[in-house]
Formats: sequence, structure tokens, C-alpha cells
Amino acid sequence: MKLLEDRIRQDGTVLPGNVLKVDNFLNHQIDPQLMDELGAEFARRFKDAGITKILTVESSGIAPAVMAGLHMGVPVIFARKHKSLTLTDNLYTAKVYSYTKQVNNDISIDRRFLEPEEKVLIIDDFLANGQAVQGLLDIAATANIKVAGVGVVIEKRFQKGHKMVEDAGIQLEALASIASFEDGQVIFATDK
Repeated sequence: MKLLEDRIRQDGTVLPGNVLKVDNFLNHQIDPQLMDELGAEFARRFKDAGITKILTVESSGIAPAVMAGLHMGVPVIFARKHKSLTLTDNLYTAKVYSYTKQVNNDISIDRRFLEPEEKVLIIDDFLANGQAVQGLLDIAATANIKVAGVGVVIEKRFQKGHKMVEDAGIQLEALASIASFEDGQVIFATDK
């Protein structure tokens, strides 16, 4: 998606360890107009998939997931990383490692929100090693629901997450696919 690639080139910063910082439009400060465009693009790419709900992980996946849900006319469920007084039992849970935060999280979804006939779309902000997506795939398997696709705003194609989703036979749509980082610059798959 050229609009997103241009925004990454303009406002993204490559940090040591192959980390792309896009906190001025995606995962700290959020650009609502851009999120609306991303949501519309996800809806277009998955329009024939029969999606009944969208799953994401708090917190950076929520904005693009909500906009996709708006365009698709379906509810959005986010897996919580932190326990609360209102989310204590009857949960689907999975362990997820965050590379950027260097911590393990137990993510949870209330069982009331997932029925066996659901056909879900997983949306997240990044796909690198695939830990968040794998956690949501584990929850989907436990809940006995069908994952119709995975949509990510930005993927680091050179890391293992892309292959993991591809090997699972699940439709993967990345709105921006990074082939590599070279001399502090982002090289997109569309550049090659």
C-alpha cells in the first residue's frame, strides 16, 4: 500500500536490532485518517472471506482492527495482556513474547465472545517473529473457531512470522512488507 509505505519512509525511524519506530502515526500517536484508509484496505482484501469477528492484541493492534471492523461491519475483540477485576475466569489464554518490550505476556479473551461458528480475521500492527499472531492462533484453536486470514499493517518479511502464517495455510495480507533494512533505510518488497 503506497500510502503506508510513503508514511513509513517519511516518519519511520530504523533503530538498532531491526526495530522500526512508527510511534508518531501507528503505535503511540495515532493518525485516524490513515487508520481509516488501512481499515478500508483490510476490508477490501478480505471482503469475500465471510469474517464474523476481528481479533487483535492490545494495544497497538486495536486502532487498525477497529477501523477494519467498522468497514466490515463486524465486532472487534482484543486479547488483554493484563488481568482486571472484570476479566478473571472463563478465559481463553495464550503466552506471547514481546520482542520490543522483552517480556512474556499472558493474553486473554473472555470465552463469551467466541462461538464455534465464528470466522475470524486476526489483525495486528506488526508481524516480525509472529508471537502475537501465534498466540491468537492458539486461542482460535482452543476455541475451535476458523481463522480466515491474518492482516498486518507492517511485516518484516525477512523474519520468521511471514513463513509461519504462510506454512499454516492462512491468507496473509501485509499492507507494507519490509524486505530489509539497509544503512538505516527501509527497503520494501515492492522496491525489489
